Amino acid sequence: MKFLKKLFYGILVLIALFLIAAFFVDGKYSVEKKIVVNRPSAEVYDYLKNLKNQAEYSVWQKIDPQMKKSYIGKDGTVGFVSAWESNNDKVGKGEQELTKLIEGQRIEMELRFFEPFEANDKAYFTTKKQGLNSTEVSWGFKGEMSYPTNLFLLVMDMEELIGKDLEEGLVNLKSQLEK
Repeated sequence: MKFLKKLFYGILVLIALFLIAAFFVDGKYSVEKKIVVNRPSAEVYDYLKNLKNQAEYSVWQKIDPQMKKSYIGKDGTVGFVSAWESNNDKVGKGEQELTKLIEGQRIEMELRFFEPFEANDKAYFTTKKQGLNSTEVSWGFKGEMSYPTNLFLLVMDMEELIGKDLEEGLVNLKSQLEK
């Protein structure tokens, strides 16, 4: 009986230590990847601001080609919402909304995930003219894990988890636009 009591208190102490440690872990994370696309900047920007085009390059959309998609508003304009629903847990259910467009430079989106977990994150594209027919494209993702789930950031490498998908998506984008 003493052993079980000590084990119980030991587990409580460990849980308390983890919860205390979580107070000191920054829950914010961001990942950004870049690629150069051999197309004029205006053409690349116009392609990226239309969220329906993500079906051609986004890794997440390629995981489940059978996912249900729905749209609200006019694609390529602030307020446009692209929603998805999939039985695949890697895709889940959610939506993204175009929240800000800086013509020829930046596209900002709010991502709202509903399943298999709930989260509200930000994503963006930037385009920079590199030459007459060359454009640097950045694809970024910013999020925050609230207490106490922020503790997972000590063992999760968001750069690797999200970064690989962003890089693959950018390679797909480059291939699509340079056809």
